[in-house]
Amino acid sequence: MSRRNSGLRFQPSGGARTPQVPVGKKQRLAIERLAHDGRGIAFHDGRTWFVAGALPEEEVEARVLAARSQVVEARTERVLNASPLRLEPPCPHAGQCGGCTLQHLPHAEQLALKQRTLAEQLARFADLQPDEWAAPLVGTEFGYRRRARIAVRWDAKVRRLEVGFRAASSQVIVGIAECQVLVQPLQPLMRALPDLLRSLDKQQALGHVELFHGTASAVLLRHTQPLGDSDLQRLREFCAAHQAQLWLHGDGEPHPDQADARLGYRLERWNLTLEYRPGDFVQVNAAVNEAMVAQALDWMNPQPGDRVLDLFCGLGNFALPLARQVREVAAVEGVESMVERARGNAAANGLENLHFFQADLSNPLADAPWARQGFDAVLLDPPRDGAFEAVRQIAATGARRVVYVSCNPATLARDSAELVRQGYQLKKAGILDMFPQTAHVEAMALFEVG
Repeated sequence: MSRRNSGLRFQPSGGARTPQVPVGKKQRLAIERLAHDGRGIAFHDGRTWFVAGALPEEEVEARVLAARSQVVEARTERVLNASPLRLEPPCPHAGQCGGCTLQHLPHAEQLALKQRTLAEQLARFADLQPDEWAAPLVGTEFGYRRRARIAVRWDAKVRRLEVGFRAASSQVIVGIAECQVLVQPLQPLMRALPDLLRSLDKQQALGHVELFHGTASAVLLRHTQPLGDSDLQRLREFCAAHQAQLWLHGDGEPHPDQADARLGYRLERWNLTLEYRPGDFVQVNAAVNEAMVAQALDWMNPQPGDRVLDLFCGLGNFALPLARQVREVAAVEGVESMVERARGNAAANGLENLHFFQADLSNPLADAPWARQGFDAVLLDPPRDGAFEAVRQIAATGARRVVYVSCNPATLARDSAELVRQGYQLKKAGILDMFPQTAHVEAMALFEVG
C-alpha cells in the first residue's frame, strides 16, 4: 500500500539535527593535544577534530577529509602559528605519503607520545601501572626499514603506470623516487624500480612489488597474468645489476626465479640465521628486533634447566635464541607453513631442544597435549587482536614468569588485566620503537607470580 504524504515534517527527537561538516571545507583550529595516533585534537563548534600534521599549541587551517556525528577528520593545510617543537620534515613527501606521519615531531617527542599511549591504555583498560618503567628500545630514526610494499596501478585514462606508496587514508598512489626510512641497500632498487616497471610489456598485469633485505636483497613482483619472456629477461637483468633475488607471485605461493635462492635474516648475538619467504611475518626493523629479543630473554631470566613455552612463535624469532639457554622450548604457531619453516630453521642451526606445534591460538589451549606438560616461563608475541584465550590459561601451565610482546597497547592492557586476575603482577613495561616517524606502538611487559 502506498504511503500518503500529509505534507507534515517531523523534527527528530532531541532537537534540530546539527548540519554535517562538508568534505573539503577549510577550518581554522586551535590544537590542544595529540591523539594516540599522532593527530592533533581540536574542539570546535561542538565537535572533536582529529587533524593530521598538527601539533599541540598550534593554530592551523585544516581541510575536512571525513565527518560523522560529532567527529571530524581533517588534514593540516597551513600552519598559522607553529609550535616551537615543529620540525621541517626531511622527506619531501611527508604529509602526502601514508607511511610516515610524525616527521614534523622530534624523535624524543615521538617516544614520549608512545610512552603516554602505553601508560594510558594500561591505566584505562586494566587500572595498572608497572612496578618499573623500562627505557625505550630505540634504533636509528631513518634508514631502518628492511621490507616495503610498493603500490603499482595502471591508469588507463593516461595510459601510464603509477608506482609509489599509497597516500594516507586513500587509494591515491604518491610517486616516490626515494624513501628515507628504507635501509640503504634498498635505496638504489627503490630509485630504479619505476623505470623498470614502465619498461615492461604487460604493465596492466602488475599487482604490487615488495622489497626485502636480509642475508640477501630481493624483489617480489605480484602479477595477475603470466609474464612474457622479454619481461622476465628485463626483470632478471635488473635484479642481477642490483645483486638482488627475483621472486614472482602469480597463481599460488611466491616462488624464487632461481630455485636455489635463499632469503633470511641474522640474529648475530646468538649466531643464528632464520630463513623466510615473502609473505612470512618478519619484523621490519633489524636493530630493534635484535634488541627486543635480547631484552625479552633478559627479563625472562631463563635458567639452563627451564622449560619455556613460546606462543605465536612465527619463524622462531624468540624460540631459537631461547633454545640456546634453556633445556627445552615448546613453540606454537597458527600457520602451518610458518611452523614448517621454523622447524627447518631449528634444524639448520643445529638446535634439537625445540618442538614446534601448529594450533589455533584464538581457541582455548586446555586440550593441547603440549599445554598440559608444565612450563617455567611463557613468552608470547601475538598479532593486534591480542591473546585473550591463551592468556586465560597461562596460570594453569605453572609458569612463574610471562613476557608479553605486543603491537597493540589496548589488547595488551586487556590481557594484562586477565593475567593479574590469575595472580600475576606487572613488574616491568616499556615501548619498543620499531617504527620511528610513525605513531605505531610496540611494547613489552613482564609478569611474575605475586
